[in-house]
Amino acid sequence: MDDIKRIERRLKLHDVRVLMSVVEAGSMNKAAERLATSQPAVSRAIADLERALGVRLLERTPGGIQPTQYGRAILKRGLAIFDELRQGIKDIEFLSDPTSGELRVGCSEYAAGGPILAVVDRLTRQHPRMVFDIVTAPVLSLYRDLTERKIELVVTRLVDFANRRNMTIETLFEDDIVVVAGAQNPWMRRRRIDLADLVGEPWTLPPRDTGLGAFAEGAFRARGLEPPQPTVITYSMHMCHKLLETGRFLTMLPRYTLTLPGKHPSLRALPVELANSRAPMAIITLNRRTLSPLAEMFIKAVRAVAKPLMTAR
Repeated sequence: MDDIKRIERRLKLHDVRVLMSVVEAGSMNKAAERLATSQPAVSRAIADLERALGVRLLERTPGGIQPTQYGRAILKRGLAIFDELRQGIKDIEFLSDPTSGELRVGCSEYAAGGPILAVVDRLTRQHPRMVFDIVTAPVLSLYRDLTERKIELVVTRLVDFANRRNMTIETLFEDDIVVVAGAQNPWMRRRRIDLADLVGEPWTLPPRDTGLGAFAEGAFRARGLEPPQPTVITYSMHMCHKLLETGRFLTMLPRYTLTLPGKHPSLRALPVELANSRAPMAIITLNRRTLSPLAEMFIKAVRAVAKPLMTAR
C-alpha cells in the first residue's frame, strides 16, 4: 500500500495519457488538438510528469518529438494500464448484458474463412447483439498487433520465423499444407505428381514475408528446386479462389480450408508430397493479459469447432 500511495503522489493517469498522445502525434500541438485542449496544458502535463519522475521523458528530433528511454518505459506500462481499464469496462458491459459485447480478433485469411467464420456464425446466432472485429493480416503483423494490445487474441498457423516471446500458445490441431488446383485443372487427372513437374506452371501465392509464402518458397528449395516466380502475388483468398476456378493456376493452402463446412467445392488437393508441411494451428494470447469474458467464450467456441479437425488429424 505504501508503494501505491507513493505512485499516486507522483503520477496522474491523465498526464500519462497526455504523454501517450504526444508520442502518437509527434508534436504537442497535434496532441492538444486530439485531446481537445490547449498546447500550454499539454506542455504543463508533460512538465509535471517529468518533475514527478525526475527524468526527461521526451526529446525533440528532426522527425518530431520522440520518447527517451525513460519515456518508452512509462509508455510501455501506460499502454498496459489503459488496456486493462478498457478490458474492465468491457467486463462490466458483458456482466450487465452477457448477450452483447465486442471482440477484436486477429487471424490469417485462411482461418477467417474457416474456423473463425464457423465460430462467428455460431455465436451471432445465439447472441445477435455481439460484435466481432476480425483483423486479417500476415502472422508478423498479427503478433505485433497482439503485443501492442490492438487485438485480444490471434488464431493462425504457427511459423518458425515469428518471435512468440511473452505469448501463450494453445494448439488446436496439426495441419498440412497442400498444393491446390481448381476442378478443371488438367493436373487433376494425374494420380501422382512430382513438385518438379509444377515449377513452370502459373502460380498464385501470398507474399514471401507471410507464413504461407515463406513455406512455399522453402518447399521448392527443400527439393533442390528454384522457386517459381508467381504469376499473381496476393494475400486475398477471394482472388486466389477465382484464379483457381479458371483451371489454369496452382497455389498452396492449409488442408483444413478444403475440409471445413463452407469449403470451396471446386478446389482439390493435388497428390504432391511437400517436405515439412505439417504445423500447429493455434490460439495465441498475450501473457499476463486478462481476457474479457467474451474472449473466453470465443476461445471455447473455437475449441469446439476445431475438435473434429483434431480428431481427424
